[in-house]
Amino acid sequence: MSKKNVIVAQSGGPTVAINASLAGIIDGVIQSSQYDTVYGSVYGILGILNENIVNLSECQADIPDFIETLKISPAMYLGSCRYKLPDYEDDDADYAFIFNQFKKYNIGAFFYIGGNDSMDTVSKLSHYGEQIGSDIRIIGIPKTIDNDLLVTDHTPGYGSAAKYIASSILEIAHDTFIYSVKSVTIIEVMGRDAGWLTAAAALARNSYSSAPHLIYLPEVAFDKDRFITDVKEQLAMRNNVIIAVSEGIRDESGNYFSAAKPTSDQFGHAQLSGTGKCLEYFIKESVNVKCRSIELNVLQRCAAHISSLTDITESFSLGQYAVECAANNMSKCMLTLNRISNSPYQVTIRTADIKGIANEAKSIPREWINEAGNDVTTELIEYMAPLITGEPTIPYKNGLPAYLPVNHLI
Repeated sequence: MSKKNVIVAQSGGPTVAINASLAGIIDGVIQSSQYDTVYGSVYGILGILNENIVNLSECQADIPDFIETLKISPAMYLGSCRYKLPDYEDDDADYAFIFNQFKKYNIGAFFYIGGNDSMDTVSKLSHYGEQIGSDIRIIGIPKTIDNDLLVTDHTPGYGSAAKYIASSILEIAHDTFIYSVKSVTIIEVMGRDAGWLTAAAALARNSYSSAPHLIYLPEVAFDKDRFITDVKEQLAMRNNVIIAVSEGIRDESGNYFSAAKPTSDQFGHAQLSGTGKCLEYFIKESVNVKCRSIELNVLQRCAAHISSLTDITESFSLGQYAVECAANNMSKCMLTLNRISNSPYQVTIRTADIKGIANEAKSIPREWINEAGNDVTTELIEYMAPLITGEPTIPYKNGLPAYLPVNHLI
């Protein structure tokens, strides 16, 4: 009997570690005795629906150092989408077409690398496959800089984004400290419903700098009056106050503190903008002090030049393990990272039923945020610290990082 093939897609927001999981799948198939060719679906699940498929096994054979370069290349080599599959009870046309494509390419396993919305697709395809008696293994591989997937200790992509955020705030602090005039600097960090990314700002603190001096997360209701009091108290102690704030902070009624009315994407998630700028204007109106806001924006998720080796290594291992799981007839699941200890830092890889993961979000435990709601605790810092350690070797050419070309996306 001929070997089966596998197909993989990437979805949702990019990270600098998601390609490492893709590289791990390719490596896993090379080592496998059950699978032959790795196909890639371009632009997420839409690649299958639009018959936009690339042969990754050929890429690996034709491009020197393909796997190693893929591991450290940012964003998504296969491209992404935010396409929400309809419920198959209402309309199964997409599902029938997808499984026909699986048959056409002799697919034995489908891997979807992504966050909450991607796990929704894994869940729906898994249940449809079960309904029609398909033996195709469907497995979700976690990734998201937001670190908000349930069950897993943390998500690939978060460690590298956290490292970029902490490094940037340390550098901003150096820039700010050169002036003796009173000032407030606000750094807006991604995070609609969970504050994991903003919390990473605390990792910037060291023996000579306590910046950021205030941290505000979506998990605690934002009080404008209390915020101004916090700022004034800090200004009484120092010239330069640096603040990290999540884009998704909201008041007790659940209203976002954003410059514009939020819009929603296809999955119903609020799309926010201008929280930092809004706070900047608020401070200028309330406190007679120089103030500026900085929005890190997509730099948080594409800065591969300062990625975490721990993040890249774990992501690659997840891809390899996914192939093993499929070969062992596991399906309808997502891989998880399970922490054994902080010091020394150790994790194991397991699986969890996809049910109960999709469309849910993990928030920071309230006990990991201080009572005043304007900083994080030592426990959270100890949780985050191991995730940003190590630096992968990045090849350079003409003074710039040498990543894999993405001509197929341009």
